[in-house]
Amino acid sequence: MGTDLTRIELDQFYPHPPAKVWRALTEPALMATWLMTAEDFAPRVGQRFTFRARPVAATGFSGTVACEVLEADEPKRLSYSWNDAGRDDPLGWLVTWELLPEGRGTRVLFTHSGFDPDSPTAQLSRTIMGSGWPRILTNLESALT
Repeated sequence: MGTDLTRIELDQFYPHPPAKVWRALTEPALMATWLMTAEDFAPRVGQRFTFRARPVAATGFSGTVACEVLEADEPKRLSYSWNDAGRDDPLGWLVTWELLPEGRGTRVLFTHSGFDPDSPTAQLSRTIMGSGWPRILTNLESALT
């Protein structure tokens, strides 16, 4: 997970071309198989969408993630905001997927950033998500086969 308390960074290689990885990252039916159900998602800058997950009482997470696509450069980079829809104040988190061609496959550099290093709740969220994202990136492989 790294020592930077403001982010989670992961590096994962998939033996599939970037276009195939991009498809798994951006088609809602595929996203639902490895990540969460995405409502109203489209890889278009400014598109607002939501993810539905299980609420987490310890962090006050409502179970609904409100997002907005901030960058969509097919098949290279996808970035969206990540906020708890149940909060009045936005978390200011950012999720970024960078796809780099490597041989016959794709190296994915994943970043979830914006965690407040001085907030115990944000750090608890970072710890929980820091153990969850590696599993999710492994699940992404199943959407590619």
